[in-house]
Amino acid sequence: MKDITINTPLQKSVIHCGEGAFEKYAAELKVRQLFIVTDSNVFAWYRHDIWRAFGDNVPVHIIPAGETSKTVRNLTEILKAMLDSGMNRDCTVVAFGGGVVGDIAGLAASLYMRGVRLVQIPTTLLAQVDSSVGGKTAVDFGGVKNVIGTFYQPEEVIADPCFLSTLPEREIRCGLGEIIKYGALNARILTLLKSNINNLKSTEFLQEIIYQCIKHKAEIVAEDEHDNKGLRKTLNLGHTTGHALELYYRKKSHGEFVLIGMYYELYIAEKLNTCPQNYANSLRNLIKAVIKRIPAYEDVATAADLAKYDKKNSGLDITLIVPESEGKCAEIKLSAEQYTQMLEECALVLKGQA
Repeated sequence: MKDITINTPLQKSVIHCGEGAFEKYAAELKVRQLFIVTDSNVFAWYRHDIWRAFGDNVPVHIIPAGETSKTVRNLTEILKAMLDSGMNRDCTVVAFGGGVVGDIAGLAASLYMRGVRLVQIPTTLLAQVDSSVGGKTAVDFGGVKNVIGTFYQPEEVIADPCFLSTLPEREIRCGLGEIIKYGALNARILTLLKSNINNLKSTEFLQEIIYQCIKHKAEIVAEDEHDNKGLRKTLNLGHTTGHALELYYRKKSHGEFVLIGMYYELYIAEKLNTCPQNYANSLRNLIKAVIKRIPAYEDVATAADLAKYDKKNSGLDITLIVPESEGKCAEIKLSAEQYTQMLEECALVLKGQA
């Protein structure tokens, strides 16, 4: 078990990473006034663990499982439940679940009484390697992902791989989407991925790669917490197209769409001579180890139109973070017309390969 600390101007965030972290650190939270937020799937699996760790009298607010729960309505219901439960400024919100729970519970913690303590206990692979770390909180609004949100660091993150054993295959693929993104940003992680390409779902590999991904993100967040320097923007590699496709098609998980978005954006980076073919192919091999068939979307132009709402954009251009070389990425800007045309070209190439 290892600890990673993120020091930011307003809050120190400690990530407890490894086997046994939940049993050790969850018990220490019992001395506080707690309010647990979880979802219906996680509560079905882990209600006894919640009661054992925190006591059976702790208030637990359950939202429906899935991305569609990231709404203003569910946010206000959490805040009302906190008020009804008598939560005060000394309370701690515990986000017990995946990325959706972490996002909405984190936002509630940042708003309630102008901010109360937050602890993230991520139960999915994606949440452990990415969304629980770094303090981004949000809900979706008006058909746009994460458009209402705050930067709000958790006091602690308890990332224990014990929760991964109950995850369905799709959730593992979802987490691997973010892990491969980190591989495109960090040469050490890329080497680990390449050497374990046939063993990506093993417990031993996942434990090591979770730590390495958190370590990379922690270094970025400590340097650029609010994305003012452009460094944190690199963590959105694959996300511009991935989010657009996710909003339009909604038939896969977030992490799967990150991989699909990365695949389409690799085509663009290669066409613009930003990413060499050999390196692009090595990343495609990793993507296809997780998603064997990349969809050749028929209506990709309509989905592309949603990319104009991406928070990385400036002016009317579409901003992409794309791989450049091992451990390095580049920021490129395209007109909406160029972007749509290249996505359509990639879809046609994929259709021809089917």
